[in-house]
Amino acid sequence: MKRGAAAGGSALFFALAPGTVAGLVPWALTGWQIGTVLPWPVRAAGALLILAGLAVLVPAFVRFVVEGAGTPAPVAETDRLVVGGLYRYLRNPMYVAVELIIVGQAVLLGSWVLVGYAVVAGATMVAFVKGYEEPHLLQTYGADYEAYRRQVPGWWPRGGGARRR
Repeated sequence: MKRGAAAGGSALFFALAPGTVAGLVPWALTGWQIGTVLPWPVRAAGALLILAGLAVLVPAFVRFVVEGAGTPAPVAETDRLVVGGLYRYLRNPMYVAVELIIVGQAVLLGSWVLVGYAVVAGATMVAFVKGYEEPHLLQTYGADYEAYRRQVPGWWPRGGGARRR
């Protein structure tokens, strides 16, 4: 896939997938109105979680265009397995980032509804990864994905990252 098409497709997918899961749905659930008023340091921590999620999510999307020559969308997947950047430390940084954004909103707004939504969204993402994404990546990239999966944790980073071949 050409870089321009990959960038456009990734931008569209960014708006549709994380934009819906971490933006539209939380807004629909809360109207972004403050529920329980929490002390400002706690609310500031929520804002920091949102920013941290965005700081992980945006570069992960860019990595799909630059390294993978494709998009994160299953309908326009990459030509190459993406293993650089944050993917050296974590196989699923996009999902983790989306979860950080949702939890950050829950803390910032003092919303138990968003805490519950974060649990449901997280369980849904794990089920999707285990039920579709990992088997598909194994079928598409074979031994390269299997080696990557053995070296890099899925959901919680550890030091060192994957070794380059």
